[in-house]
Amino acid sequence: MRFSIFFFLFAAAFNAFSQTPAPRTVNLIDQQGGAITTAVPFLMITPDARAAGNGDVGAATSPDVNSAYWNAGKTVFNEKDYAVTGSFTPWLAKIINDMYLFYLTGYYKIDRKQAVALSVKYFDLGKIQFRDVYNTHQGSFNPREFAIDANYSRLLTEYLSAGASLRFIHSNLIGSGNTTGTDVKPANTVAVDLGAFYTRPLESVNSVLSLGANISNLGGKMTYSDANSKDFIPINLRLGAAYKINLDPENTITFSSDLNKLMVPSPRPSAKGSSLLGGMFASFTDAPGGFKEEIQEFTISMGTEYWYKDFLSGRLGYFLEAKDKGNRKYLTIGTGFRFLEKWGVDVAYLVPTNRRDNALAEALRITVMASFEKVKKKKENLVE
Repeated sequence: MRFSIFFFLFAAAFNAFSQTPAPRTVNLIDQQGGAITTAVPFLMITPDARAAGNGDVGAATSPDVNSAYWNAGKTVFNEKDYAVTGSFTPWLAKIINDMYLFYLTGYYKIDRKQAVALSVKYFDLGKIQFRDVYNTHQGSFNPREFAIDANYSRLLTEYLSAGASLRFIHSNLIGSGNTTGTDVKPANTVAVDLGAFYTRPLESVNSVLSLGANISNLGGKMTYSDANSKDFIPINLRLGAAYKINLDPENTITFSSDLNKLMVPSPRPSAKGSSLLGGMFASFTDAPGGFKEEIQEFTISMGTEYWYKDFLSGRLGYFLEAKDKGNRKYLTIGTGFRFLEKWGVDVAYLVPTNRRDNALAEALRITVMASFEKVKKKKENLVE
């Protein structure tokens, strides 16, 4: 049996796809040579429109309801007591009409020093057709994947926080049963994120400096068949910085950047047998091309965000990945609105800069949100 053509396109377009009992995927978009592959690459797809419009930057940008995804330690710095948001992304919409990503998340501040968050990330890969070597229809299936997160973050000092997220991951790509003599099944694993966030006003220059660090998807390997065929999940190191300038009481602009590194072994025959910790540490020194290739395994995200009266925003960003490591290069643009200090809408659009026929072209993300303060606090403010 074999997957339909769009399933191959998804694997090639995103730079990584798990090794399943199905035949080896064929790269139909870019020659990706030494690109690192993992299971469940949907975990690395940007879920929210604000970060997407900002070049996929999020480790050190100002906190919002989606903070836990980007930095497990950032949620507690949110100003409102609780908030919820939903994001929708038609994925590879230029070539496929039934693949999408949905993200639902919310946080609650226990007190000034503690906050918790919950989220669900759901990825629907659309309907696929199974056919045998004679091109005879063998049925259809709808692959689905999801991750459920629980996050806790806490202030350590006035300017520094830390946090952790626990994640359950489920991936069902081809159902259960026997495929070409191999028993297949859905894959499950658990993982954690660890993050730290530092932000401090620089009153002398009327600005704010923020720094962030996060390790995400630190967890066990996944398999769709047996214990001898396990794959790493996308363990990722993210380091970021943001500098916000208060131009005047009504206008602000923020320049930010993230540096990312997959802490997964480079492609080589022995990589699949690497232990979790061994593979993570080896990921910084195991590239066949030495130090020059190791540097290419880092991706860079850059973004600029402008706000007018905390009501209207404009965003511009750029994402850069080495040609031999996936070759994703794209410009992002976005905007956002906030209404009555409670409601908000963000929209982002992706424009590939390396190829006009790139499958990621015309990617659109939409996020809607609502944030609130506790009733008791509102009454206290009125009394004051």
